Amino acid sequence: MCFCTIGIDIGGTNLRLALITMAGDVLVRRKFSSLIAEGRDAFCERLLFGIEDLRQEAASRSFDVVGVGVGIPGLVDSDGFIRASVNMRPLDGFNLSSFLAEKTGLKVESANDANAIAVGEHLFGAGREFSSFMVITIGTGLGSGLILDGRLWKGSGGFASEFGHVTVNPDGHACPCGNHGCLERYVSADALQRSIDDSFPAEADRYRSLTAEELAVMAREGDHVSREAFRQMGRWLGIALASISNVLNLEAIIVGGGVGGSLDLIEPVLREELSKRCFSEIYQDLKIVKGDLGDDAGLFGAAALVSSTFRHTAKAR
Repeated sequence: MCFCTIGIDIGGTNLRLALITMAGDVLVRRKFSSLIAEGRDAFCERLLFGIEDLRQEAASRSFDVVGVGVGIPGLVDSDGFIRASVNMRPLDGFNLSSFLAEKTGLKVESANDANAIAVGEHLFGAGREFSSFMVITIGTGLGSGLILDGRLWKGSGGFASEFGHVTVNPDGHACPCGNHGCLERYVSADALQRSIDDSFPAEADRYRSLTAEELAVMAREGDHVSREAFRQMGRWLGIALASISNVLNLEAIIVGGGVGGSLDLIEPVLREELSKRCFSEIYQDLKIVKGDLGDDAGLFGAAALVSSTFRHTAKAR
C-alpha cells in the first residue's frame, strides 16, 4: 500500500482539495465554491463530502490516506481553533481540526492559509532558494506568511504575520476586523473597486460589475481608470512592505493569489515606494517575485503540515 495526504486550501471564494503522494505528485484535484454564506453546517458538509470523495479515489488507486492538512483564512491557533476569520465569519470560534478528525478518523492539522502557502512555496516553489522571505497572497483579502531562517514563523500564539491588518491609513476605510485603514482595504480584489469609487466617482458605475481579472485586462490595454486603481494598490503595498523590510531585512517578497497575477501592473510603483522608504542597503538586495505554484501552493503547504515524510521528501528535491 502506498501513502498520500489530503491537502485543503479554504478561501473566501473557493474550496480546493487535492490528493498528494509522499513524492509530491498530485493524483486528483477538486474545487468547489466555498458558499460560506450558507452557514457553517452546510460548509462542513461540503468539506466532508470532498474528503470522502478523495479517500475513495485514493483507495481505487491503492493509496492509503495518512492525514488531512488544512489552510484556513484567519487567526488559527496551534490547536486548530479558529479565533477569527474576517472573510469567513461562520467559522469564528470553531475548531475545524477537531471536527474533521472526529468525523473522518484521520490525523488533521490546520494553519492559517497564507502560512500554508508560504510553506508550499518554500518546499516546492519560488521560496526554495531563500531562507527568509514573506509570501503575500492578494485575492478576496490579503494574506501573508513569513519564513525566517528556513522555518515558518507563527508567533507565540500561532497568529503572526497578519500583514493584511497592518494599519496604513488611520482614518481610512472600516475593516471587518474592527479597525480602520487596514492594508487589506487597499490591497485586494475588492480594494480595486473602492479605489475607483474614491478616485473616479463619476465613472465608477461602469466599472462596478467588473472582476479584478477584467480590470487587469483593461489596464494593460491602457484604460486610465483601471490603471490608476492598480497603481494605487501598488503604492499602498509598497508603503507597508517598506516598513516590514526595514524591520526584518528579508531576502524576498513572493507575491501570489488571483490579483497577484497582475504583479506587472503594481510592481513599478511598488518598487518606487520601496526605494524611497527602505534603507538602500536593504532595498538593493530585496527580490520581488511571483509565486511558482499558483493554486497548488496552499495545497502542498497544507499537506506538509500533516506529514513529516512529505516535508523531508520536498527538502530532498
